[in-house]
Amino acid sequence: MDPVWVSPHSHADRIEILAELGWTGMGFTQDELSAARDAGTLKDLRRLLEAGGITHVEVEFLTDWWCDGEAGEASRRTLDVLLDAADELGAAFIKIGTAFQEPIPDLAPLVEPLRRLGETTAQRGHRIVLEPAAVSMVESIPRGSELVTRADVENVGLLVDFWHVLRAGTSTSELLRTVPKGQVWAVEITDADAEPTGGDLFTDTVHNRRYPGDGAVDVAGLVEAMRTLGFDGPWGVEILSDEHRRLPLPEGMRRARDTTLPFLSR
Repeated sequence: MDPVWVSPHSHADRIEILAELGWTGMGFTQDELSAARDAGTLKDLRRLLEAGGITHVEVEFLTDWWCDGEAGEASRRTLDVLLDAADELGAAFIKIGTAFQEPIPDLAPLVEPLRRLGETTAQRGHRIVLEPAAVSMVESIPRGSELVTRADVENVGLLVDFWHVLRAGTSTSELLRTVPKGQVWAVEITDADAEPTGGDLFTDTVHNRRYPGDGAVDVAGLVEAMRTLGFDGPWGVEILSDEHRRLPLPEGMRRARDTTLPFLSR
């Protein structure tokens, strides 16, 4: 289990703080969910969420779903965890992505595996959202949209993370031109410096994000674009940063809320 993807705060503490601050959604990583499933506490977690008024739940993160061999077996074990958690917690969708490596020039090898994954997940009554990431095989929102379109499965949609829009060099006009209306099912609002800092792009992705309005992302323009494409929430906020982690949890969550809401109320 990778401690990077497990919160140091208990489920109960996080949910209590979110409820006090008016948040209505929460996400969980595969490592957290695996531990809860192994401990038999997924039902307890659902009761905590219901008591705290958390109505939108997201579970993540599946990769290597196109692989054979050991990587494919590991991916199937992770999918089992995510499906069980989605069943118990009533998750809105399961987030998936591609490996952290150079972009692949041809999406064709991913089309049929994504189609099969969508069909497998649909049998359990769940949806999938694909997250393109500037540090991954599918590096941009337009390319992710192309892959979702080519797979052509009803329960597979697109996740747009504002960080990766900026880092992939995608313009708002390109998003509006290439992404079909209704294909965006999830959005993650964040901000970023104009240029990567602190080493490689992956390190920058998980350590140096900014609160909305504190960086170079056109947050207002992207929110408007997402609405034009037919998306209107629930809106996610993803602040992967050392600055955010250093704050006491209530203060960090309050700041994330207060910097995001003005962009949604315009």
